[in-house]
Amino acid sequence: MREAALLLASCVVVCLLLGHSWAARQGQDIRCGACRALVDEMDWAISQVDPKKMIQTGSFRINPDGSQSIREVPLARSEGNLLELMESVCDRMEDYGERTDPSTNRKSYIRIKSRNGEAMDVSEATLDSRVTSSLKFACETIAEHHEDEIIEFFAHETDNVKDKLCSKRTDLCDHALNIPHDEL
Repeated sequence: MREAALLLASCVVVCLLLGHSWAARQGQDIRCGACRALVDEMDWAISQVDPKKMIQTGSFRINPDGSQSIREVPLARSEGNLLELMESVCDRMEDYGERTDPSTNRKSYIRIKSRNGEAMDVSEATLDSRVTSSLKFACETIAEHHEDEIIEFFAHETDNVKDKLCSKRTDLCDHALNIPHDEL
């Protein structure tokens, strides 16, 4: 009887540990997916702005020598435009579905609605309102907690932003890449 109770207790502990590990992995998958989708959506939104449009930034005060500290930067990557884009980027998480990798059982999130109205292959995606609301919530949380890093990366970086931001800087996709982390 004592051995059966001990065996049962051991099974319960193992199940709890496995369940916690599974839940943590699910949370990590959705945070990583939300970060990667946020970067994709920001990249797309930036690409829709005319690259010839410029905006003046800096101080409009006149220096003692009569000059001003004004510089022109592309509108698409200006801080004001990036902040405006971030206000609505998480609303587009409704355009994503969940895909499960059969070999690793890891979840990833793929676009299921095209931006231009073309048909897309959604055979591998699961469409679920709970998933999209969780993805949107994760996106909003990321945008709130990492706003400065997101603005910094999109204002200055153009190459490999997804991996640099989601894995290297924020640790949201630690499992996806083995990249050393930035020290803040």
